[in-house]
Amino acid sequence: MYLVLGDQLNHGASWLGRMDRRRDHVVMMEVAEESRHVPSHRQRTVLFLSAMRHFAAELEAMGCRVWYARLEDPQNTRSFPGEVARAAAELRPERIVVTEPGEHRVAAMVPRWERDAGCPVQVMPDEHFLTSREQFAEWAAGRKELTMEYFYRAQRRRLGVLVQPDGEPVGGVWNLDKENREAFGEAPKVRPPRAFPADATTGEVIAAVERHLPGLYGRVSAESWRWPVTRAQALEALDDFVRFRLSRFGPFEDAMWTGEPFLYHSVLSPLLNLKLLDPRECVDAAVRAFESGRAPLQSVEGFVRQIIGWREFVRGVYFHEGPGYGDRNYLGHTGRLPAWYWDGNTDMNCLRQCLGQVVEHGYSHHIPRLMVMGNFALIAGVNPRQVSDWFLGMYVDGVDWATLPNALGMSQHADARPGPARGSGEGGRPVVGTKPYAASANYIGKMSDYCRGCRYDPASRTGERACPFNTFYWDFLIRHRERLRKNTRMAMILKNVDRLDPREITRITVSAAARRKEMGIA
Repeated sequence: MYLVLGDQLNHGASWLGRMDRRRDHVVMMEVAEESRHVPSHRQRTVLFLSAMRHFAAELEAMGCRVWYARLEDPQNTRSFPGEVARAAAELRPERIVVTEPGEHRVAAMVPRWERDAGCPVQVMPDEHFLTSREQFAEWAAGRKELTMEYFYRAQRRRLGVLVQPDGEPVGGVWNLDKENREAFGEAPKVRPPRAFPADATTGEVIAAVERHLPGLYGRVSAESWRWPVTRAQALEALDDFVRFRLSRFGPFEDAMWTGEPFLYHSVLSPLLNLKLLDPRECVDAAVRAFESGRAPLQSVEGFVRQIIGWREFVRGVYFHEGPGYGDRNYLGHTGRLPAWYWDGNTDMNCLRQCLGQVVEHGYSHHIPRLMVMGNFALIAGVNPRQVSDWFLGMYVDGVDWATLPNALGMSQHADARPGPARGSGEGGRPVVGTKPYAASANYIGKMSDYCRGCRYDPASRTGERACPFNTFYWDFLIRHRERLRKNTRMAMILKNVDRLDPREITRITVSAAARRKEMGIA
């Protein structure tokens, strides 16, 4: 019995060639629990379930015997343990084979599956990734700090991507990020990613989710559906990005603009995380575009860095740090995530725009995630676990191995290993981020048009019309300045805090406390 989880839709999996299609079964399960353990977006749930149903149909067309539990089946127990036990009772397998889950919570269920099914469970390595867990552990061994840039360079050399015969980088430098920070001076003219209309299967899933999972967040409809749900569609989406957006991706990858949730981004992360796309083919397609003169190095290198650098790095960190990783809280933040994170109903224009993208599409690119929504939660003092759970549930590409290091580590600067007094918040420096990604309204005004017409003043930090980003930013630096002095990258910024008049410090801290209470954070 081959158990396939919802984010393991890998058409190139080696087990497909090893299974005996006359006697073995593939087991797939739609489990309501997976949309409820964190507050979840309707489109995320529909994407997972529709892609699963299409994958199951393709397996059957290949001659595989598929045992499939639909969400609307009356006998569905709505939990992984219950459905594994039900499948085992019907099929009576000699053993269960499963690719290693990408979430500690699910991996912890394996012993129960074995006990309830009454047969051994064999856990196989995940072949989708370019770096195995063992290879990452070998790279990390003995290092005081895990720095993504060094990992990325080692990856480039090991995989032979954009490197010369002598092992040096094509173009003479490893990282062209400094060239990729342009903003739009006027509304950009962007060809949006290709949309894939809902077919009958996706329509059935939408109806089932609306009926059996009421109360999920965000919007979904068959009329507005755009996400690829099959391997063939995923390949078309990759081709669409390389042909029409990759060339301009690099310079504008950090830019934001009203009404443009996608811009020049690939929008391939949901397809990679479902395993409908392979990272190797994404990298190869981008490199071919560079070699044929269809895309500049700065765009291709930036995209390659996201795939073989950042994506592989955060997965390595997730498993290297272990099951307790998600409970870390380096800065000791205890605030509540504002209720309007689920509907976008706020009078701060930048957050209304960015949260609106999430409500409407279950998606925004990495800068709204990091520098608007994540930044606000960080400087306002929100509990980092609430933030990481929100990012996991509200994005169509949300899977724990990817979301947790990005949200808890990069965004919330919370993932330092505990010190001698476990849970004290002390200990070493955070693992993923080299500094806190905290910023004032100045950054948002520079990289977007969001500040235009907003009711708040992006130049003020106290007072009724002061932008909350400014108030919280300076309050964040004041509250944490002694801890942050340990970080050399914060030295220049903290000198500005040291120069503040004591009366101004009082005004900032009082204003921040009032704002937190007003927004339901405190």
